[in-house]
Amino acid sequence: MKHLVIIVSLLSLFGQSMNAQGREKELDSLITRAEQLPETIEKAQLLSRIHERMMFTDPYLARDYAQQAFDLSEKLDYNKGIANGYLQFGNYFSNRTENDTATYFYELSLAKFKEIKSIRGQIFANHSLAGIEREKGNYDRAIEITHRNIALYNDQNRNETDLKEFNLIGAEYEVLGSVYMDKGNYTLALNETLNALRFFEEVGDMVRKGDALLQFGQIEYKLGNFNASLAYEEEAFAIYRDEDDKVYQSYAANHAGLAAEALGDMQKAEEYQRAAMTLAQEVGVKSTLSTALRDLGRIYSKKGLLNDARTFLEESYKVSESTGIQLDIASSLKELAQVDYQSKEFSEALKKMDRVIEMAESIGAVSILGQSYKERSQIHESLGKYTNAIADLRTYQIINDSIFNSRKSQQIEELKTIYETEKKEAEIALQEEEINTLNAKAKVDQLTKGLYAGGMASALALSGLLVFGYRQKMKKNKIAREKQEEIYKQEIAHKKKELASQTLHLVQKNTFIQELMDNLENIKNSPEKFKMEFRRIVMLLKKENASDKDWEVFKTYFAEVHNDFDQKLKTIYQDISEKEIRLAAFLRMNLTTKEIAATLNVLPDSILKSKYRLKKKLGLDKDMDLSNFLGSL
Repeated sequence: MKHLVIIVSLLSLFGQSMNAQGREKELDSLITRAEQLPETIEKAQLLSRIHERMMFTDPYLARDYAQQAFDLSEKLDYNKGIANGYLQFGNYFSNRTENDTATYFYELSLAKFKEIKSIRGQIFANHSLAGIEREKGNYDRAIEITHRNIALYNDQNRNETDLKEFNLIGAEYEVLGSVYMDKGNYTLALNETLNALRFFEEVGDMVRKGDALLQFGQIEYKLGNFNASLAYEEEAFAIYRDEDDKVYQSYAANHAGLAAEALGDMQKAEEYQRAAMTLAQEVGVKSTLSTALRDLGRIYSKKGLLNDARTFLEESYKVSESTGIQLDIASSLKELAQVDYQSKEFSEALKKMDRVIEMAESIGAVSILGQSYKERSQIHESLGKYTNAIADLRTYQIINDSIFNSRKSQQIEELKTIYETEKKEAEIALQEEEINTLNAKAKVDQLTKGLYAGGMASALALSGLLVFGYRQKMKKNKIAREKQEEIYKQEIAHKKKELASQTLHLVQKNTFIQELMDNLENIKNSPEKFKMEFRRIVMLLKKENASDKDWEVFKTYFAEVHNDFDQKLKTIYQDISEKEIRLAAFLRMNLTTKEIAATLNVLPDSILKSKYRLKKKLGLDKDMDLSNFLGSL
C-alpha cells in the first residue's frame, strides 16, 4: 500500500487539539470574525487558521481559504503568510497524492521561510519534504532531512529565532519510525514510534497520538502480530473519529481491515474497507481509495464472488491510474490477474501478469515482483507451458533468497545502529560524569583550603568525601563498561545465529537441488513421466545452487564472528586459494564431508582429497585433526 505523507498541520502553532464539537464551534467563530475584518494581516492569519481547521475534514473548501489567505498575504507583502500559503498548497496536493506538485510548493515554502529566518516554518517544510522522500523510497534522504530538523531544536534557535518554546519533535521521531518500518528495521521503527507516542501523550495532542498508534499497528502487521495490529488501528480509528479527522480515519480503517483479513474475520475486514472507501471518496484521498477498493476486491475473491471482485478491482485500477503511482497500478493489475486465473481465463491472466512483472521490474518493487513470478508460474503450468513455469519458479526463488539475505543485512544494520547509539549515549554519560566529578573536586578543593584553619578533623572528613566520590565515579564507569560489553556480547551472539542460519541455508538448498537433478535425470530416460512428475519437481525446486553471491554472504557473517580467520590461514600458508579458504571455513563450522560436497556440488571423494592437500599445505602432522586445528584459530 502507498502510505500518505504524515503531514504536521500548522494547527499545532495555535494550540492543542480539541473534540469535534468544540472544533466546529471555534471554526464558526473564526469564519464570522474573518468576514468582519478589513484586509489586514490579522485577516490573512485568520483565513490561514480556518484552512488548518478544515484541511482534514473538508480539504476542498480548506484549499479555498488557503488561497484567500495567500492572495491577501501577497497583496499586503506579508512574507510569513506567503510562506504559510506555499506550505498549505503543498499539504493539499500531498494529501491528494500529487507528490511532484506538493514538492514544488514545499520547496517554495522552505526557501521563503529561510528568507525570513523562520526556524519554525523550516521545520514544517522539511518535515513535509522528508515525508515525500519516504514516499519515493529515498529513505536515506528522508532520514537526513529529519535529523536536520531535530538539530534545529537547539538553545540558540530558541533564544534568537521564532522557535522559542515551540516543540513538535515527536513528529520527527514518527517520521524516523515510518522510514525504518519501510526499510524493514522494525526494532528501530518501534523505538522511534514509541518516542513519538510518549511525546504526544506528554503534550496532550490526541490527533498526533492517533498517528503514532496508527504506525504501531502498521509495524505489528509487518511483524505478523495481527491481533496487536488490529487493536492499535482500532484505537487510532476511534481517536480520528472523535477528532473528526476523516483523512486519517480512512487510513486507520484501511489498516484495521488488513489486520482483520489476516485474522480471517472477513466480515470485519469488509466493514473497515468499506468505511475506508467511503471516507477516502469524501475527502478525495485517491491512494487510500484505490487501496480500499483493491482490498475489497481481494476479500470478495477469497469469498469466491469473482464478478463482484472484478468490479472493485477494475475501479481500483482506474483510480490508481489517475494517481500515476506505479506500485498501486501494478498491485491492482496483479489482483485482476488472479481473478482471471480463478475464472480459468489463463491467457488473459498471463497478459496482465506479464505487464505487472514489467512494471515491478521498472520501479524495483522486489516484494511484488517475486510473488508475481510465482503466480505467473502457476498460470504457465495451467497453460501447459511447463518449461516457462519452471523458469518463473526458479526466478521467484532467486528473488525470495535475495529478500532473505537483504533482511539479514537489515537486521545486522539495525544491530549496529542500536549498538552505536547506546555506545554514544554511554560515552556522553561518562563525559558528563567526569565533568561533574571534576567540578565537585574543584569545589571540595576550595572548601578544603578554607577549612584548614578549622582543624584536621574537617580535612579528613573532606578527604573521605573525595574518596567516596572517586569510588562512585569508578562504580559508574564500571557499569557503563559492563553495559557496552553486554551489548557487544549480544551482537556477537546474534551474528553467530545468523552465521549458523546461513550455513544451514547453503547446505539445505543444495540437498534440494541434488534431489531435483536426480529426478530430472530419471525423467530424461522416461519422457512419458514428465507431466506426471512435474508437480513433484516443482515442489523440489526450492533452492538454487551455491553461487558466488551466496558464498560472499556467508563469508560476511563468518568474518564478523571469526575475526581474521582467513588472515591467520594466510600467515601459515601465504598462497592459500579462495577455494581452500572456503573449505576451511566450512570445516570450522563443523560441516561433514557429505554436507560440504553437497554445498559445493562436488563428490565427497573430491572433498577428502582437498582436505588432505590443505592439511599438507598447512604443515600439519598426520596425527593432527584438521577440523580441530581450524577450530583453534
